[in-house]
Amino acid sequence: MKTSVPGQSHVSRRTAWWVVIAWVFVIGVLTSVAPTLDDVETSDDDNPPADSMSMRAAALAEAEFGADAAPPAIIVVRSGSPDATGEAVSGLVSAIEQADLPAVLRVVDATAVPGGGTLVNEDGTAQTVMVSLSGSAGDDDYRTTVTDLRTITSGVDDGDVEAALTGPAGIVVDAVEVFGGSDIVLLLGTIALVVVLLFAIYRSPVLVVVALVGVGFALRLAEGAGALLAEAGVIEISGQTSSIMTVLLFGVGTDYALIIFARSREALAEHPDPRVAVLRAMRSVAGALAASVSTIVAAVLALLAAVTPTLQAFGPYLAVGVVSMAAVAFTLTPALLVISGRLAFWPRRSSDGQHDLVSSRVWSRVADVVITAPRRVLAGGLAVLALMSTGLIGAQQSFDMVSGFRLETESAIGQEMLAESFGPGIIAPSQVLVRAEGPLSDEQVERVAGALGSAPGVRQVGQVQTSADHRTLAVDVVLEANPYGPEAMGLLPRLTDVAGSAARDGGAGRVDVLVGGETAVAADTRTALNRDLVVVGLLMLLAVSLILGWVLRSLLAPLYLALTLVLSYAATMGLTSFVTLTVGGDLGIGNRVAVYVLVFLVALGVDYTIFMMTRYRQELATSAPVPALRTSIVRTGGVISSAGVILAGTFAVLMTQPIRELYQFGLAMAIGILLDTFVVRPLLVPACIRLLGQRALWPTRPAHP
Repeated sequence: MKTSVPGQSHVSRRTAWWVVIAWVFVIGVLTSVAPTLDDVETSDDDNPPADSMSMRAAALAEAEFGADAAPPAIIVVRSGSPDATGEAVSGLVSAIEQADLPAVLRVVDATAVPGGGTLVNEDGTAQTVMVSLSGSAGDDDYRTTVTDLRTITSGVDDGDVEAALTGPAGIVVDAVEVFGGSDIVLLLGTIALVVVLLFAIYRSPVLVVVALVGVGFALRLAEGAGALLAEAGVIEISGQTSSIMTVLLFGVGTDYALIIFARSREALAEHPDPRVAVLRAMRSVAGALAASVSTIVAAVLALLAAVTPTLQAFGPYLAVGVVSMAAVAFTLTPALLVISGRLAFWPRRSSDGQHDLVSSRVWSRVADVVITAPRRVLAGGLAVLALMSTGLIGAQQSFDMVSGFRLETESAIGQEMLAESFGPGIIAPSQVLVRAEGPLSDEQVERVAGALGSAPGVRQVGQVQTSADHRTLAVDVVLEANPYGPEAMGLLPRLTDVAGSAARDGGAGRVDVLVGGETAVAADTRTALNRDLVVVGLLMLLAVSLILGWVLRSLLAPLYLALTLVLSYAATMGLTSFVTLTVGGDLGIGNRVAVYVLVFLVALGVDYTIFMMTRYRQELATSAPVPALRTSIVRTGGVISSAGVILAGTFAVLMTQPIRELYQFGLAMAIGILLDTFVVRPLLVPACIRLLGQRALWPTRPAHP
């Protein structure tokens, strides 16, 4: 083996070993002092902003009526006769009261309401039992209580009588159970996929180990640092965030490793000493890696501008993870390559760069097509993206968590039973609150309740109560439509108008009307998410454009590159909607999926464009625009395509999860990354560059026209 030329810049193996030792020491210290993620993880705050109507209604109800913030449980019991149902409910209530469960505040059945109220259906064969709970869905006592309630409920389900626990409490606990235990499956599935794909691409066991070791160190660094920050109250970490972190780091970490491997292999052709080749490779990719890290961090931190609490808390921990992966890419990965030496690529050998350029037949042909027919390539690519975007026509968001479980749950069974016996609205009644300047009379109360009962879309009025000072009226309203659907959300303005008009016409004077409950929460969440999609999206595009402008020293390039990102996102969401809604039968796109896909697709999709564009800019230093473009396409084609397949695969692992949002998110990310890998980066972007010619990086002009 040849040695490096004396005096030539290189990284010594001694230095590389010290880098590895330093990493082991840091990870060891973090492991000993940092709490585990389980100790600091919080439940996802799925509520809308605190100043939204539904949240203000919840606060008013709690202040005036002592309403409990914890989601209540609804137990539905039905049989073939009213007597059998009544007897089963009586035994059920007695068993719950005798069990003395820690989180149960009170149990209300039909005997506590005149005539049974809304707790008994029309023919008496079905009844509901309302169980008010204390605490929060994240508390052990709360979840244990719901589990115990289900055990008690199953005792009356004897074949002749059906019983199931559902309602907000059942749905929340089912969500925790469905999601629980999936982290290890996700981790093992991601590792297995990355190992298979890496080995298939490089056929080098050493490179597979180097890549996985880097991801492992980055993941442990992110978990330790994130846990310390969460313990100090600086950031929040939820179970869903940590799961996506695993996928993100495997995808991004493998991408960075592949880029470094590819450039190191190129450098080895010119500098056989790995100590020299690795250093030269790192110098050539440093700018692209820094730009990539910057775009991802800027994208996830743009979520801080969101008003939806769960989105706002989502970004900081992911930023910690990406920075951790960057630290690995700039230090540990090159150190491991130096230590491995030429063994890193065993059993393959590095060949000279010119041979690689000639032998890359597929990407040479792609480059030839783009260079010779840029208008047709651009038109064809845009047509494909436009066609895929048509899948968005008629698509809507879904706020029905039960329909998002991709396996059978008791809450779904109970919800179906309720819908069949009482109508879909009974699962989550709305509460209309009227706050007056002075005490409300009995006549005014009856007037408001009557008006609400006859309002369009209202199935029936439930409990009516006034506060101790008689200034606040609360009316439970059961809607005819699915309380989580768009039809029910559209009724809310009508309810506020009806209640306010009835109160004022009855002489109550100036009143404030609020609507609380699951439907109002869903409507406010939808409004906040729509706002966040626009605001966060614009901030991200601005940040990415600024970073691209800085890296490429261009004002024009960021404009057409940002436009390709927007088109790619629209096409991705369109095809995802078609596959999941039209073909798959989902009720809608998970309400946060659109924002999550926007953030990750822009942040990760632009990476491949950055790698290609920085290579193009480097080639311009010694070549004219057309040869430089051809070389950048061919040289980056194989490695970026490999990275794209691996990144798409890691996100596709999320499709194995039994939750609609994760399935749709994983599918959308796989589609979007493959689009960026095989359509946007190798076809649309080069076609734009070819058509713009010497103005492609304006105001920078090529040194060789």
